[in-house]
Amino acid sequence: MTARIGVVTFPGSLDDRDTQRAIRVAGAEPVALWHKDKDLKQVDAVVLCGGFSYGDYLRAGAIARFSPVMDTVIEQAKAGLPVLGICNGFQILTEAHLLPGGMLGNDHLHFICRDQKLRVENADTAWTADYESGQEIHIPLKNMDGRYVADRYTLDKLEAEGRVAFRYLDVNPNGSLNDIAGITNEAGNVVGLMPHPEHAVESLIGTGRTDGLPFFTSILKKLVTA
Repeated sequence: MTARIGVVTFPGSLDDRDTQRAIRVAGAEPVALWHKDKDLKQVDAVVLCGGFSYGDYLRAGAIARFSPVMDTVIEQAKAGLPVLGICNGFQILTEAHLLPGGMLGNDHLHFICRDQKLRVENADTAWTADYESGQEIHIPLKNMDGRYVADRYTLDKLEAEGRVAFRYLDVNPNGSLNDIAGITNEAGNVVGLMPHPEHAVESLIGTGRTDGLPFFTSILKKLVTA
């Protein structure tokens, strides 16, 4: 049976169709989920895609966190459902307290759009198993509020437990503490990152590389062997 991966669309989402295509390229079935619908349609995993949900009013992700669909996502994520948050999705995951810390405006106060070099720090999560720890990859980055912050205790805990999933290399594009580009929860089923792997799954688009595809093949293999 083909794995079914849900992609949530909020008002202001930009990358839901791109994410659905990336899932399809990886060999799974994308399932469109609407923010007002609590029913996840029995999907095997969920992606919260990039964009500017609710116009980023109050804080990026702060309103989307209270959408009806998030009640179910939060409940099922705590029970083990794999959830990936990309850019705005990462912001929503922090607002929902599925991941620690928070996101602030870029330290240079400008929107940034670039191909970003990353290092894979944790290849043991549901979404990163097709990478190698220490592997260097290039993934498109585009954000205004991408600066990851947390108190010192949380940062030390993330580092000590190996829960930094990705780290920026060569340049820190937004002032994120410890050069953090993405993190995971303790169980490894919830991952959030600011760069956009869905834009790097085919050689003809994005970076011209397929460095983002392992996100989607990782979860597919996880679901098939579960």
